Parts: sequence; structure tokens; C-alpha cells
Amino acid sequence: MSVKQISIFVPNKAGALASVTKFIADQGINMKAFSIGDAQEFGIMRVICEKPEEAEKLLREQGYVTKITHVLAVEIKDVPGSMAAILAVLANHWISVEYTYAFTSYKVDTAYMMFRVNDNDKAEEALRNAGIKVAKLEEIFE
Repeated sequence: MSVKQISIFVPNKAGALASVTKFIADQGINMKAFSIGDAQEFGIMRVICEKPEEAEKLLREQGYVTKITHVLAVEIKDVPGSMAAILAVLANHWISVEYTYAFTSYKVDTAYMMFRVNDNDKAEEALRNAGIKVAKLEEIFE
């Protein structure tokens, strides 16, 4: 079960990131997590938010270049070694990680990691079999 992530291409110029985040906020859409990776002329802002399809549509209508990507949301204990355990499971099943980022949860001692992998279904099965919880979007916003 994957979570929809919006990738937004944002020019590398002063105020561009402020503009896109303000636009999202003005639409009443709550961003739970985001990550930014940059290239020479633009950055890729990856966003986990409520109503991803609606947010992506509104962003496109505003002229932003966007893409929906399916990523895995993995619930982890917020303690040392949690990420290493997850990565070991993925490595043992020959699953490649393209990128990952994390954020804390409202739940005590819990965090979430977002994983973009080469095979979501295989990764989800391997993680579940190892007793690691793969979360739904609704659970992230509880």
C-alpha cells in the first residue's frame, strides 16, 4: 500500500519556495512532510499532504510542473537503529532505495520514513514479513 507523494519542480531562485508553500497553504492543504533535492536550475520538492490529487491538480493549474509518485510510508520507533533495521530488510531482499526522508509523528516515540524504492510491492511484503508497519496516508494524519 503506497502513499501518493507530489513532486513539484521549483526554480532555484529567491522566493520560489516561499511562493509554492504559500500557494499550498492558501488552498487549505496541510503538508505533513516534505523534502527538497536540488539540481543546478531547479529543486524537486517532494510533498506528503492531505488530498494529494487535489493539491497536484491545483498546482498544475497554477503552472507548476508536478508528478505524483507512489512511495512507502513506514512507521518506525523513534530510537537509534530503526532506520538501519529497515534498510537491512530491504537490502536482504535486493530492493534498491532511490531516496528516503523522515518526519516525526503525533504518536509518542514514533516517526515515519518515506521510501522511494524500485519495487513497492516487494518492499511492502518484505517489511510486513519482518514485522515492520507500512502505513496508509490516513494513519499519517491521525
